[in-house]
Amino acid sequence: MTAPASSAGSGAFTLLARDGAARAGLLRTAHGPVETPVFMPVGTGGSVKAVAQDDLAALGAEIVLGNAYHLFLRPGDCLVARRGGLHRFTAWDKPILTDSGGYQAFSLSGLSRFTEEGVTFRSHLDGSRHLFTPEKVVGIQRNLGSDIMMVLDECVAYGTSRAYTAASVGLTTRWALRSRAAYPRNAGPALLFAITQGGFFPDLRTVSVEELTAHDFDGFAIGGLSVGEPKSLLHAMLAHVAALLPEDKPRYLMGVGTPLDIVTGISRGVDMFDCVLPTRNARNGTLFTSRGRLNIKRREYAEDDGPLDPACSCYTCRTFSRAYLRHLFRSGELLSYRLNSLHNLAYFLNLVRGARQAVLEGRFAAYKAALEILYPEEAADMRERN
Repeated sequence: MTAPASSAGSGAFTLLARDGAARAGLLRTAHGPVETPVFMPVGTGGSVKAVAQDDLAALGAEIVLGNAYHLFLRPGDCLVARRGGLHRFTAWDKPILTDSGGYQAFSLSGLSRFTEEGVTFRSHLDGSRHLFTPEKVVGIQRNLGSDIMMVLDECVAYGTSRAYTAASVGLTTRWALRSRAAYPRNAGPALLFAITQGGFFPDLRTVSVEELTAHDFDGFAIGGLSVGEPKSLLHAMLAHVAALLPEDKPRYLMGVGTPLDIVTGISRGVDMFDCVLPTRNARNGTLFTSRGRLNIKRREYAEDDGPLDPACSCYTCRTFSRAYLRHLFRSGELLSYRLNSLHNLAYFLNLVRGARQAVLEGRFAAYKAALEILYPEEAADMRERN
């Protein structure tokens, strides 16, 4: 049964309907509204790899993601500010969410050090040394002109001890409050989201949510998942955290994943998703279709004149054969990256749009069940208990 439009609404976010725990809503930003649930293509350094902004607009992308770490190092947030901000610099006039860069400082530098002050790291580009404080990260994102800014947090690896994880939760909370102090409500048009952490300890996840939701952030993210843990554990933690988050604020699952991950996240009440999987897999020749994954490198497609996915209406599927797409990939033609990426992005964007429509029409359970049939091995991994 779908819940009525009046079920919840506060600030920038309005919850329009529910079907079980799955939600459909509307998030208002300075550069326009975003219908949720939503998938955000990842444009880490100001560009979604292999596609242009008119491609994204044609696909119906409502919001893209950039990253403070990468844009700070190159070309520099101050340079972007002098160019009029990231929207003008990149010629993208729709909403932009920027990740704080904490995860990249942890995962890319190899020499990061987290202290009360912030995170010290060396650039993966030239080895130069930098310090990100919560305040500096807010300042970087304000220079970029983000519509949604993420607070600085610490993401801990799978297998991190309970003692370290507990200390990290406290640090992430204190950094979030410093970020809010650096950007008080009504200080500007951007929204500020906090990031819940807690590793793989349910009680620490609960502590993180309780500490952060006691304060007035515009939305809440679930961080620290898809860091090497078994799929079943990822989804157990996701279910635990999503159930604790406020009804009237948007919920964002960071950096997770596959089509079934995303639809399962929606079934838990998550509203926003991002992942590099569509474009990264496209560049490797792995494509997502209405019939499951397809490896365009396979010899069986060498003389296949059919479309990549008969059920897809994207430019790639309307225009080119599997035989041609295989030829491009095998020949190392750059056009392969663009055409494959266009299709994979279309698949992910349509997947989430379809999930939203299913919520509005009260048939989300059937929508999810159909996807589980398409990816049976992954569905089994999610149900597996350690």
